Amino acid sequence: MDQYQAKYNTKSTSVKRLMREAKELQEATEDYCAHPLEENLFEWHFTIRGPPDSDFSGGVYHGRILLPAEYPMKPPNIILLTPNGRFEVNKKICLSISGHHPETWQPSWSIRTALLALIAFMPTPGIGTIGSLDFTPEERKQLALKSQSFVCSDCGKITEELATGVSKPVTEEEKSLIDCVAFKEEEVHESNNGEADPPSSSVSESSQSELRVRKPYTADSAPGQASGGPAAVESSNSLNSQTVQPQANTGNINLLDRHRSLIILFIVTAIGLLVFRRLIMI
Repeated sequence: MDQYQAKYNTKSTSVKRLMREAKELQEATEDYCAHPLEENLFEWHFTIRGPPDSDFSGGVYHGRILLPAEYPMKPPNIILLTPNGRFEVNKKICLSISGHHPETWQPSWSIRTALLALIAFMPTPGIGTIGSLDFTPEERKQLALKSQSFVCSDCGKITEELATGVSKPVTEEEKSLIDCVAFKEEEVHESNNGEADPPSSSVSESSQSELRVRKPYTADSAPGQASGGPAAVESSNSLNSQTVQPQANTGNINLLDRHRSLIILFIVTAIGLLVFRRLIMI
């Protein structure tokens, strides 16, 4: 950690937090490991083991974590480098624990929490989120075997990064945090799916209701009555009167406008005559 103390402001909240997490994650486990690059405290590399009893069982996956200067107030961006069939490589993953959804991120989450959540999310369907893939189980199993030979230019052979027989149990607090992450992820997916919902049918129902009002009753629309019966005639007359009434109102309005125009013309003419008379007298 000495190289970071000389390079960064150790009084910074983000620097202190990252140095503490680096110390906590210094010892690798059989499921995951993570460490900052020697020249950059805000870029980490990680390796995770594929979850057992899944298409990723036996796979070892390597990636990058890009942390903002405001960490832990803002979430990290997670990028996988190993082909896996669940997430695109060299592309920021869209999860509620990543930079794609800062509104769901909580400062109490850590890099370890993000790794545990990522492992838990791998067997889940992509549901069309950014950076997600939906390979077949057979393709994912083949990629899991190939992943064991992946070599990182910075870290070397990734299978040597994980410890053998060393595990760190998930605490109750971490389990509740991961459950919270999963719950928020479901909310995000539901929200995204909700955006594609068709518009409410209230408008169309209103239009249909309007059409029903304007349409005269017939034998089909009024069961038990003939089309020429009194009820049909009365309804038809009522509708016709409703249709004629606006036309009558329109005629009255036009007549009033004509009267007003004539009155204005008369007043203007009278004023003009008075002015002309005075000019003659002068």
